[in-house]
Amino acid sequence: MPKERYAAKLLFQFRVDIDGNSGKRRICETRILNFDASSATEAYRKAQSKGKSAEFEYDNDAGNAVFFEFVGLIELLKLTPECTSEEVWYEISHKLLPMERREQLVPPKESLNIFKDSFHDQVKQ
Repeated sequence: MPKERYAAKLLFQFRVDIDGNSGKRRICETRILNFDASSATEAYRKAQSKGKSAEFEYDNDAGNAVFFEFVGLIELLKLTPECTSEEVWYEISHKLLPMERREQLVPPKESLNIFKDSFHDQVKQ
């Protein structure tokens, strides 16, 4: 069976253990991965495996254990032939007057993650 392109959206959490308490509010990461698989079942298995293998732990600057944990697979897409080689993800939705409401729907440049302070500083604490 030929291999086809898939994209998986994975959810991870940073869990900091401070004196046996991890708290309820956690910093999370959503990660999109692209890979080849021969079926949806194989793609699901690969995505789950990639999520689990991405886990790690370390001690932060304060000596607290930090765990980067795979929470689960949020979505799995087959990137069909109409997707270009540059396309890594897509979502289809219905929106009311999107062009007319673009100021509400599209965030300003300054609020994009690339222009914000790094979340890594928060995890070190």
